[in-house]
Amino acid sequence: MTVNEFYIQTPFGRIYVKKWTPDNLLTGIPMILLHDSLGATDLWKSFPNELAKSLSKPVISYDRLGFGKSDARQGLPSIEFIEEEADTYFPYIKSTLRINRFIILGHSVGGAMAINIAGLDEQCDAVITIAAQAFVEDITLHGIEQAKNAFKNPKQIEKLAKWHGDKAIWVLKAWTDIWLNPKFRHWKLHNIKQVKSHVLAIHGEHDEYGTKAFPEYIVNNASGQSEMEIIQECGHMPHKTHLEHVLKIIKQFILH
Repeated sequence: MTVNEFYIQTPFGRIYVKKWTPDNLLTGIPMILLHDSLGATDLWKSFPNELAKSLSKPVISYDRLGFGKSDARQGLPSIEFIEEEADTYFPYIKSTLRINRFIILGHSVGGAMAINIAGLDEQCDAVITIAAQAFVEDITLHGIEQAKNAFKNPKQIEKLAKWHGDKAIWVLKAWTDIWLNPKFRHWKLHNIKQVKSHVLAIHGEHDEYGTKAFPEYIVNNASGQSEMEIIQECGHMPHKTHLEHVLKIIKQFILH
């Protein structure tokens, strides 16, 4: 396995990128990962490496601007940040890396961003969502409220700072302040019907931030071939708690 780390310069700041290329490479078409609301490339842990080995294809992850090792942002994201990742920031990743065809995989809000990207880009061969939100449920807001209260403990902020440095407070507010904003209450995946590529929606049976109404909405409204996988006895982090099962599901989806 060859692992490369580098930065992409954009008009908005530098974006950190990491790429895993397996020794048994069968195709150059990469899988690109989009992290969750408090996430970063390093928080994927072993998942990208295992994906690259399992699929024999390159895997690329990047820290969204303001997160992880990417440059800080001044203001908080707008309430249209999910759509903006797809039409403003992702194109710089794709063009700089000279990517044509690709597969996109997103976790949680990264899954919503992946759907938006697939809806805009006809070169997207497939989209995989893990615990993605499709709209805003009461359980979503309740889970975020609970997390916000938990972060009143300074030790929780210290843990977040391990991955985001002095951007930790911004990262937390970028999640809680936006999602709990009344103006965001009516957000949903507006362009899901534009997604013509194959779709796999993975969701945990006991996800703390959304019911199976999310993956059902995704597979029932995407225009391309789509399938849903509900993992039993599983919460919001299937790729961590049920790694082998998730790898198996993804491999079957990609190779068949």
